[in-house]
Amino acid sequence: MNDKVFTKPIEKQFEFNEEVAVVFDDMLNRSVPFYKESQKITEFFALKQLKNGGLLYDLGCSTASLLISISKQLKPHAKLIGLDNSEAMLEQARKKCEAYGADVEVKYADILEYKYEKADVFVSNYTLQFVRPLVREKLIDKISSALKKEGIFIFSEKVISHHTKLNKDLIECYYEFKKEQGYSEFEIGQKREALENILVPYSEEENIKMALENGFTHCEVIFRWANFTTFIAIK
Repeated sequence: MNDKVFTKPIEKQFEFNEEVAVVFDDMLNRSVPFYKESQKITEFFALKQLKNGGLLYDLGCSTASLLISISKQLKPHAKLIGLDNSEAMLEQARKKCEAYGADVEVKYADILEYKYEKADVFVSNYTLQFVRPLVREKLIDKISSALKKEGIFIFSEKVISHHTKLNKDLIECYYEFKKEQGYSEFEIGQKREALENILVPYSEEENIKMALENGFTHCEVIFRWANFTTFIAIK
């Protein structure tokens, strides 16, 4: 279903509700530059890390597209668990898992409070930016503590630049991308307003620093387009 969420005037801040959930896959593909490519890279590293009996968590799994794709390619037996705090998203995820016959478990959960088992891989796609900065580092520490030695955390985030002009140009570049995907200036403006103070991005350097200060031995960028970045952190 095509994303038409912001064709009408907004009345509240952005929520991952039923209206968003039913069009979310289209929203992602049209709103996140090279989304499929960043997902392929994520899948590559996740599949290399997962061994027989392994465990992967996807934090903010939304409609479970990544988990379904990984499950199709997974050769050893490993457990794939998706967590999300939007029941509307999980409803779509369950329908897709059933339709594809995917061996994936999705759960309603608060990723800050969930009791994680020891895992090989954590994935987070554009989720950390919705976690309040005051508790974001606590979540990273919780993830690193739950990972096995040399386990990996792959996360994608929208990033900012602390160079004022460059940051402005990056935003303009992104808006041009969205226009090319068929979004009107009105829709772009509406979504920007709806996300204000809800989505709080860090810079590339701040994300790497956060990982290194909270249990990871290494962190670097493995994919970037303008202000959209995929990182890998190694415990």
